[in-house]
Amino acid sequence: MTACQPEPLNLPVTMEPDNPLWRYALACWRNPGLAQGCLELQKQGWSVTRILCAAWLGVNGRVFTGIEDAKVTEWRDRVTGSIRSARKSIPRHHEDCRQLREALASAELQAEQTELALAWQSIMTLNPETGTMQDTTAAILQNLDAAAPARTPEPDQMNQLHTLAAQLADTARGDSQPCS
Repeated sequence: MTACQPEPLNLPVTMEPDNPLWRYALACWRNPGLAQGCLELQKQGWSVTRILCAAWLGVNGRVFTGIEDAKVTEWRDRVTGSIRSARKSIPRHHEDCRQLREALASAELQAEQTELALAWQSIMTLNPETGTMQDTTAAILQNLDAAAPARTPEPDQMNQLHTLAAQLADTARGDSQPCS
């Protein structure tokens, strides 16, 4: 029995993989506590891409509407998520599968960069509003609310979001270039 192969995704002819959002994501990932906070939320059903989009927009005084292009969601579901699932299926310390796990980890990073390139195109057109708040952490928190999965965050998750928002804001004040 053969499984039906999905149609290839209809991607834009040109994308900008090395964009300000990608550079901001790399700066965030250099902070182990911030990266761990994002991954903890991912385990709870959050999308790290949506977290990073919300944060980048907040850093730049823009409102995240929570709306993303269907191409971003489809890429996340069909490509990034599938590669991540395959990587996680391989035991971390299984020596015979180490090279395969590392190759999947590399492919997952490339898929995430493409996902962020698609998200970059999306947020530049779907999130034109500028915020009225001067405080970057508050703007990020507001945007994280729009990025949240459908359910209301638990009280302990709110503390986690406040900590994460402060770390995301600090990253922008550090070595990343928010705009350009």
